[in-house]
Formats: sequence, C-alpha cells, structure tokens
Amino acid sequence: MDLAYTIGITLLTLGVLVAVHEFGHFWVARRCGVKVLRFSIGFGKSIYTWQDRHGTEFCIALIPLGGYVKMLDEREGEVAAGERELAFNRKPVLQRIAVVAAGPIANFLLAIVAYWFLFMAGESGYAPVIGAVKPGSVADIAGLEAGQEIVAVDGKETPTWQALSFRLLDRIGDTGTVQFSVKYPDSGMIYESEGQLQQWLGDDESPDLLTGLGITPYAPSVPPVVSEVVADSPAERAGLLPGDRVLSADGTPMDEWLEWVAYVRDRPGQSIALEVQRGNDTVAMQIVPDAETDSAGETIGRVGIAVSMPALPEGMLREFERGPVASLGAAFVRTGDLVGFTLSSIKKMIQGLISPKNLSGPITIAKVASASAKSGLESYIGFLALLSVSLGVLNLLPIPVLDGGHLLYYTVELLAGRPVPEKVQMLGYQLGLFLILGVMALALYNDFARL
Repeated sequence: MDLAYTIGITLLTLGVLVAVHEFGHFWVARRCGVKVLRFSIGFGKSIYTWQDRHGTEFCIALIPLGGYVKMLDEREGEVAAGERELAFNRKPVLQRIAVVAAGPIANFLLAIVAYWFLFMAGESGYAPVIGAVKPGSVADIAGLEAGQEIVAVDGKETPTWQALSFRLLDRIGDTGTVQFSVKYPDSGMIYESEGQLQQWLGDDESPDLLTGLGITPYAPSVPPVVSEVVADSPAERAGLLPGDRVLSADGTPMDEWLEWVAYVRDRPGQSIALEVQRGNDTVAMQIVPDAETDSAGETIGRVGIAVSMPALPEGMLREFERGPVASLGAAFVRTGDLVGFTLSSIKKMIQGLISPKNLSGPITIAKVASASAKSGLESYIGFLALLSVSLGVLNLLPIPVLDGGHLLYYTVELLAGRPVPEKVQMLGYQLGLFLILGVMALALYNDFARL
C-alpha cells in the first residue's frame, strides 16, 4: 500500500511539474504563431491521446519522466509551402528565445503561486533559541550561549528555526566568516559575533546544520510521565497507567522523556525492569518493548505510551499573517532566494566544495514527495514549489539539449547576426547529452547507495 501511494504521489508530482513546464513552451509558441504538432506528458508509447481544433495532438505517454512540445520545424522534416511561416525555425530569434525561455519561467511562476497560497494561509514557526552549545564547535568559538536567540545570520533575519536553517544551507561548503546577531530573553540589545567556517559540512552526504554549527534547540524539560497508553501494547500488558511517572529502567534513573525513549529504542524484545511512581507509591514491573522497523530500516523498541508536552514559553511561537499583496511579494522573494541558493549549490558542487553525493535522483524525489504529502497539503505544496524552482534553474543551465543550451545558441545568433553553424550545434548537443546522462547516472547511484 505504501509503495502504491509513493508511486501515485510521485507520478502526480512529476506530472504537474512537466505539464506546467511544457505548457509554458506551448502557450508562448501559440502566441508567436508557431504550429504545435504534439504536446506530450511522458515519453514512449502513447497511453491516451486527443486533438484540439488547431490540430495539436495531446498525449499522455508510458514513461512519465519528462515531456516535450513538438513544433513544426523545417530542420526535422519537410514542411508544406503554405505552412512555412508557421515553422519554429522561421520565426525571429527573439520569438524563439521567448518560446524556449517560457518553460523555466512557467516553473518559477508555479513556485510563486504555490508560495503565495502558503503565505496567504499563514506561516508560523518557533524562535531559534539555543538550548545548548557544544564545546569547541563553530557556535562555541563564536561565543554563542544557551538561552540566546539567533535573530540574524550574515545580516539576514532568522525569526524562526526554518529561516535559520535556510540561511545556514546557503553556507554549506563555505570557508570564511559567518556573522551571528543574537539577543538575550526579555532584552532588546543585539550582540554581534563571528564564527569561522572551513569548507563547512561540504563532505557530508546528509548535512545536519544545527549539529554542524554545534547548537541544540531549546526545549522545555519533559519528565517521563505517561499521558496515554495504547491498547494491547507492551505498556498496557505491563500495567502502566496514565499519570505514572517512570523513575528508573534497569536501575538507571530516568529524569527526561527523551532518555526513556532512547533507552526503549535500543532494547527491542528485551525485558526492562521498571520502577514507576503512582501517586504516593512506587510500583515495580517488567516491560518488553515490541520490535518495529523505523523509516530508516532500523529495528527499534516501542512500548506504546505517549507523554504530555509542556507548552513553550510565551512569545517563542512566531506567527505571520499577510494580506494578498504582501503574500505575493514574499512569494517573489522566497522564489528568488531559492533560485540563488540552487545556483550557488551548483557552483559549489562544480568547485568541489560540496560533495556530489548530495545529488538526488527519482528515488529520493519519490521518497520526499511521499513523506511531504503524508505531512499535509501545505508541506506537499512547499515541496512542489521547491522542486519546480530546481527544475526551472536546471533547465536554464547553458548545456545543449537543455533549454539553456538553446538559449545560448540563440543569444549568439542574436549578437552575431547569424545562426551558430550546424556542426557546432550538433557537437554541443552530443557533449551535452553525455554530460546529462552522466549526471543522471550519478544521481541514480546516490539514490541506490542511500537505500
């Protein structure tokens, strides 16, 4: 069932992204007077086709890993004399540039619309207050302290943990100074400090930003007091009741909920001697955690109890309400930031500052798409917007066979006044195809390695 769900969400995600991208080409081509022969979602054998009144064939194909818009073009076959003015190759170079650029632009517009929707719905997050600082870490050397709130990184505001993570993502692979602006609780004074980065997290396949910085987020103390017992669980069979407080496990004191969770996770199928406080009495019992497999494929222990989480201090929850105009402006800014981040990441990867193991292929995309969809509509829309920006940027890279390669040729034609020679174009396409296939192979290898 999970596999079918993952496949379904992945096909939906790729279908939306490809349809939007190709519709951009299609819509502008029609406006420029180009005859469109086929609009295909997917490659290979057609599953379903239909035609519109202009004679364009719309097609859903068997292999859902892309799509294309086929236009009338004298370079691809004979064109009747009466239709030559409708051929793509006969159009002025500026119109050809517009048609090619329209696909990536459509992806950026999709991201803007998605973020506009999310910002209109409201945005919230928790203030980035430091809970602990690891000795000798970047944060420690910068002088950051537990209890401080990080209000900006490199001069850019970080009102939430999500905003802080985004700013830190931009520094992966960097060497140099990172600027922190912090403040203490109930104080308006802002203190500036500096940390030093040395190809920061560049070699990590799955970089943990906060651990790499050396900080742990603030969390209120959560004692191991049972609030709920799952029916027919190890906890119910052992006799645990709501309100019980776990005092010790196998003689080891349990002061925090997370200590208890970690102890249980490490002991699937093993008997644990418990002491719990029930009212004014101390009760001894034995509990055997069930062995379950987590999302990473690791066998862990679970007993089937929940805890009541205490409320965070007032003011730590940040909520942002924007009107339609402000939301649209924020959507443009967020999309622009993501475009810049994607380009920066590609540059760092080429320079060797970021590990190529960070490249992801369709398997990783499928897993993340499924997880984001399960987390809710807003999470999925955010992931769709992120993927749409990535697709738009990657298609604009000046690599022949991509939209960016065509734009490069047409820009040279615009400046030089004549087309790039066919032999040069064909050589570029061959090199570009070789490069793209190599990158795809590496991404697939990384996907299977993560499995």
